[in-house]
Amino acid sequence: MQPNYINGAWVPGAAATANINPSDTNDVVGEYARGDASSARDAIAAAREAGPVWAQATPQARADALDAIGSELLARKQVLGELLAREEGKSLPEAVGEAARAGQIFKFFAGEALRAGGEHVPSLRPGITVDVTREPLGVVGIITPWNFPLGIPAWKIAPALAHGNTVVFKPADLVPASAWALTEIISRAGLPAGAFNLVMGRGRDVGQALLESHDVNGISFTGSVATGKSVLMSAASRLAKVQMEMGGKNPLIVLEDADLDVAVECAVQGAYYSTGQRCTASSRLIVDKRIHRRFVEALTARLATLRVGDARDPSTHIGPVVSDAQLRTDLEYIAIGQEEGATLAFGGEQLTRATPGHYLSPALFVDAHNDMRIAREEIFGPVACVIPADGYEHALALANDTEFGLSAGICTTSLKYANHFKRHAQAGMTMTNVSTAGGDYHVPFGGRKASSYGAREQGRYAVEFYTTVKTSYVAA
Repeated sequence: MQPNYINGAWVPGAAATANINPSDTNDVVGEYARGDASSARDAIAAAREAGPVWAQATPQARADALDAIGSELLARKQVLGELLAREEGKSLPEAVGEAARAGQIFKFFAGEALRAGGEHVPSLRPGITVDVTREPLGVVGIITPWNFPLGIPAWKIAPALAHGNTVVFKPADLVPASAWALTEIISRAGLPAGAFNLVMGRGRDVGQALLESHDVNGISFTGSVATGKSVLMSAASRLAKVQMEMGGKNPLIVLEDADLDVAVECAVQGAYYSTGQRCTASSRLIVDKRIHRRFVEALTARLATLRVGDARDPSTHIGPVVSDAQLRTDLEYIAIGQEEGATLAFGGEQLTRATPGHYLSPALFVDAHNDMRIAREEIFGPVACVIPADGYEHALALANDTEFGLSAGICTTSLKYANHFKRHAQAGMTMTNVSTAGGDYHVPFGGRKASSYGAREQGRYAVEFYTTVKTSYVAA
């Protein structure tokens, strides 16, 4: 059993969780400790104790530690990618890419540790100067989902440590192996004991302990809207700082003037890669009626070329759904779409492969409209629907008609429509002739409406959550 990591030591759990390979359910990736509320409280106490030490560490010491973590992640990206693909079901190229991205994120925030800034300004009153500085938030509880088991932890842990905070990390139950491998690397980076802690376990035990503890100053959470609302209520009751990234039902508009090949690739990459298990997936394809037939024909032809299979097979384009429970949810939504009157134009079938796994062919609905559940609710699987639109204005209205607002895309060759879309799409991120899924780590990530709450993640904007501002007045 792989243990938790608390106060600089590996600590066994009272129970263990078996990590099952979704590409081959006969394959057990490993047994991982299952912590409880007591484990979480021990980790919080250790983080609280280590806080002053790490907060007072020099920027160079922080930078060196994060750079070492990033370097090892990059050096081991192939092995880590294979592990990620095995436990989560992401295709091997995507998994290796995610491991590399995690390393790049740590290296970026190593630089951020050295770029801590402030302001020295004159007061409005004579003889007084003002300094505006940033200080660490304190102990940060980090709760991450299963769909990016290295990438999302990296973009939360790295800025937390870079800005002098201490961390208690609770990964999703489905992906303990990637979290443990990341922790093992962090454990050798020279951080003081307690500055970083890993507690694997159930949300109702470990996660709730983080939410309720008055020694946890901030919570950074990525997950579902329903869970996010619960996180917010628990943390707000004790006035803890909260940062949340939640769901999405992202639109991709395809206008009549779009390059059809570009539009099809944007749709395939956004809706189906990573098995559609991304909060930025473009599950609503809003297409001008004048090219609707050509687009659907081209998209279905492209879907027919995608190979669904074992995530570790280099020829696989789309791996399995992450778990049996998620597969059941996907199939239920496919049935709901048909019951609502949409036409299943391609896929949506459970597949059999050489090994027992959670395989599903990419599903495409047509004859859909924006009031259908498949067009309003986040499915989190390889399922998309085509919604016809009467020109740009109608397409934009349909795109904005959602409770979510994470990512929104448009395919067009018109600078007029591209610029208008950037200003009027109700989303935190807009993409023109680019897939809605994906982003760069040096710029902010986040959405609007029910998709996000609190400060943005990634890039230089991460400092807004992981620090608190102090204004100091000095009389000469």
